[in-house]
Amino acid sequence: MDMDPVSVSALTTHIISLFQRDDFLRDVTVLGEVSNWKRAASGHVYFSLKDEGAAINAVMWRGSAVAHSWLPESGDQVLAHGYVDVYPDRGVYQLYVSRIQPAGKGQLYAQFEALKAKLQAAGLFDADRKRPVPVDVRRIGVITSADAAALRDILRVLASRWPLVQVIVFPTLVQGSEAPAQIVRAMEDAARYHREVESLDVLLLSRGGGSMEDLWSFNDEQVAYATAASPIPVVSGVGHETDFTIADFVADLRAPTPSAAAAAVVPDRSDVRNQLAGAVLAMGAGLHERIARRRQELDAQRRRHVRIHPMRMLDQRRQSLDDRERRLDAVMVNLLRYQNSRLDGARRRLEAMNPHAVLSRGYSIVTRQGGTVVTAPDQVAAGESLDVRSHGGSYVVTVSAP
Repeated sequence: MDMDPVSVSALTTHIISLFQRDDFLRDVTVLGEVSNWKRAASGHVYFSLKDEGAAINAVMWRGSAVAHSWLPESGDQVLAHGYVDVYPDRGVYQLYVSRIQPAGKGQLYAQFEALKAKLQAAGLFDADRKRPVPVDVRRIGVITSADAAALRDILRVLASRWPLVQVIVFPTLVQGSEAPAQIVRAMEDAARYHREVESLDVLLLSRGGGSMEDLWSFNDEQVAYATAASPIPVVSGVGHETDFTIADFVADLRAPTPSAAAAAVVPDRSDVRNQLAGAVLAMGAGLHERIARRRQELDAQRRRHVRIHPMRMLDQRRQSLDDRERRLDAVMVNLLRYQNSRLDGARRRLEAMNPHAVLSRGYSIVTRQGGTVVTAPDQVAAGESLDVRSHGGSYVVTVSAP
């Protein structure tokens, strides 16, 4: 028979009444692993409790949270005490926690730590095996889900920062039991593309945020070894800033988010534009300085050319010749004067020694017939004829007595 329909609100109210009449649900302690722990701006805490078979949403109001000296993190195994009720706006049941205490680490977290220790001992985390991200990135491979928000974020950041880059997407599942094998296959496809089609400068391994189990595909051992074996430098951008996966430790560079991973591999075009503008200014200043220096050198060469020009050299030689001619004339004049002075002196000395000059002063020269000058009386004999030369003339005398 037909029944009258009920509204969603009426149905939800009926379900709530069923929960409220169940004494077991009114006071319960649940053992489970904390996942997706988040504290809201209001101070309320939202998280999930899970085990191998199920999960339940939980909330702890701010008043209960501030009363605790210890609060768990994702991956902690806890005992949570409270009651179960329905949240009408979403039509879901959840655990309202008033007290929480530790009950040991969760199974997933223990597996994570064990694999982390194993791979660290194998050297997959060593810094010396990590490669630097290339500076000039022109082609990027992206491994993520084709319809994920992470891919849209990556493409948006790349288009905003450096639209010249080429992006090749290697799609894969990023969550679930089949995801690890697909991620490994996508990395192999990227390596094959790099070898056989065209080289990839860097590889982004990304997915958006989520709980520990949501990110568990990136804690897979085979994914870790595929990341280490990649011939292309790998940048991981998995989850949120506080999320860490095994892939982050193996990757050549870890970025806190997919958007940050995209920003880490390409420059910001505004920064490059500013750098280019600065380089242009520096080049302009350098060019002007170089031109000024070349002009100075040209002026110096021009002045040097003027100094060594043939006509100038000829003029200089002409002037030098004139100078030498003047110096030669002066030397000759001085030499002639000197020689004339010497000649005058010699002439005066000669005139002083000239016998005729002596005769003019009243002296005479007496010579014998042979021309011998008589200088003493005993040089002549009585009756000998002597020639006498005086200033007025010559005459002959006879010696009467010596």
